[in-house]
Amino acid sequence: MAPVHFSFTLAFILGLSGLALHQKHLLSALLCLEAMMLSLYVGMALWSFQTGSIIFSSAPMMLLTLSACEASSGLALLVATARTHGKDHLKNFNLLKC
Repeated sequence: MAPVHFSFTLAFILGLSGLALHQKHLLSALLCLEAMMLSLYVGMALWSFQTGSIIFSSAPMMLLTLSACEASSGLALLVATARTHGKDHLKNFNLLKC
């Protein structure tokens, strides 16, 4: 496995493990999701560069656009929950009351 492949695979696994293990704050969960999306972007950009395909060259930009939309909606959710609940602890959220 090339060092570049190992790097973005390790970044994705670290983001996934951070999301699975550190579920205390909503902001840390959003940062782990963003790290996973950025590692997917790097992997997809590397894949389209290696194949040299014109068809898949726009796929990383679409993924980056969706990642930006996900980040903005996540931050809007963070602000809304911080205003209503006063903090961003995930254990205090009850989905049935929100």
